[in-house]
Amino acid sequence: MIFEPVNKNNIKALCAIAREIWTEHYIPIIGKAQVEYMLEKFQSEEAISNQIENEGMLYYLLKVKYKYLGYIAFQVNGPELFLSKLYVLYVERGKGYGRKAMEFIEKVAAERNLGKIILTVNKNNCLAISVYEKMGFEKKGSLVKDIGGGFAMDDFFLEKKI
Repeated sequence: MIFEPVNKNNIKALCAIAREIWTEHYIPIIGKAQVEYMLEKFQSEEAISNQIENEGMLYYLLKVKYKYLGYIAFQVNGPELFLSKLYVLYVERGKGYGRKAMEFIEKVAAERNLGKIILTVNKNNCLAISVYEKMGFEKKGSLVKDIGGGFAMDDFFLEKKI
């Protein structure tokens, strides 16, 4: 598997795969209106470009041969790595790609001498919570964050020591 850095040449591909994954996975959890709002606010070309250029977010497309099958995004946040996104297409799940992506993320964290990886996950995203726990993450609390548009993210906060 190749971890292809996202740039102006492949950002449209990232947005397309984000739309496919989010529509399939999150509409049953948070509803169509919130998914559409979040895709525009956080996963549009403009939003992703801003995150990369101004917020230190690193995006990578997951690629096998010539096919994109998911993506990850993370940033260094003081002594820890904040994992913002780890998504794999529905038809590609269960093949070890998520684990390989996590190994890549852990390697980055170790190379930068970061003590832990942190992330947030929707409280109703039971499958993702289970996967993260199997990968060694522990629930450390919860948070509700207003994201505008009348929507909020209601998440668990998880961490894994490196």
